[in-house]
Amino acid sequence: MFSMSEFIDPDIIGRIKNLREELHRHNHRYYVMDDPEISDSEYDRMMRDLIELEKRYPELASPDSPSVRVGAPPLKKFGTVGHTIKMLSLDNAFSEQDILDFDRRVRRELGTEGEIIYTAEPKMDGVAVELVYEEGRLVVGSTRGDGETGEEITSNVRTIRTVPILLQKQGERSSAPSRLEVRGEVVISREGFKRLNEDMSEQGLPLFANPRNAAAGSLRQLDSKISATRPLEIFFYGTGEADAINAKSHWGMLSSLKELGFRVNP
Repeated sequence: MFSMSEFIDPDIIGRIKNLREELHRHNHRYYVMDDPEISDSEYDRMMRDLIELEKRYPELASPDSPSVRVGAPPLKKFGTVGHTIKMLSLDNAFSEQDILDFDRRVRRELGTEGEIIYTAEPKMDGVAVELVYEEGRLVVGSTRGDGETGEEITSNVRTIRTVPILLQKQGERSSAPSRLEVRGEVVISREGFKRLNEDMSEQGLPLFANPRNAAAGSLRQLDSKISATRPLEIFFYGTGEADAINAKSHWGMLSSLKELGFRVNP
């Protein structure tokens, strides 16, 4: 049984492979590291070249290609995904007394009066999601839902520039984990929210009430091409099933995620 790709010029296959690798690398440098190496016009040119080649040779299509960020065919409805480990919501603390009470509960559970070091992160108000990676490849994205089951939004999260489609292999890590479940918050910045509502107004469409509402409405689109046009971002803060990340503290876990190419906000 022969594959059609066996009859394609190896130079074409190599060109597509190189474009994908370079676009993934530049995407990471621009959106995660904030340290671009090339201009926006050069990045766009490389993306146009890749999309054109993939149209010409559809048998070489790959779900890992950077071109998936432009969106996939519309869905009729969302599927559901079960979370291996329940996604819990966070309790609120509004005062200094709330923080002191939390510290007392922690000390009581640990049975210690010694020094405890906490990691604090800015509160992001958006949509909680879980992404599942297998052998370093993004295979499933889902919302938190009721904590046990969420909506399957893989095509939509693939369009978010700060979502790694392939995990980076950096530092001491020579290969990506065989399976990794990471959790993050999909948000729209105030600046992005302002631009989005200006665009909606120009098109005569209803405006979003606030950034969180805009993030939720933009992410939960049956047509991921619409999600691709929205200024969605993501910050990662935790894990589900993640045996490969052997961190002894929350800070250590965040450092491990950052090493793999995830954008964190400590």
